[in-house]
Amino acid sequence: EQQLLETGGGSVQAGGSLRLSCTHSGLPSDDYPMGWYRQAPGKEREEVACIDLHSDNTIYADSVKGRFSISKDAATKTTYLQMNSLKPDDTAIYYCAALPVARLTSAYCAVSWGQIHAYWGRGTQVTVSS
Repeated sequence: EQQLLETGGGSVQAGGSLRLSCTHSGLPSDDYPMGWYRQAPGKEREEVACIDLHSDNTIYADSVKGRFSISKDAATKTTYLQMNSLKPDDTAIYYCAALPVARLTSAYCAVSWGQIHAYWGRGTQVTVSS
């Protein structure tokens, strides 16, 4: 059974930091690119960041560039999202996804592709207060 488990969400004041973790198991491959996505109340899900497990290729949404950092630990099958300088607009449920392709491209990181093809976790709530 494919499982992706997100942890590390919580409540923080604006300007604070959180680190999200996503551990996966049971996927057809441990080498899939990984992505972080978020969905705020009343809004559509959007991509936040993606990473290719075989290279240093990363993709970030403009809204988080310079503040968020995605990384991976292949040995523990864990993908991280370090979130700094958090803003109230970052409040959302954050989802981890495994992208079943060989190499990451911006097209595969897009949420429109992921909603059809990716393996998803159940999400973790991040709340940023002003």
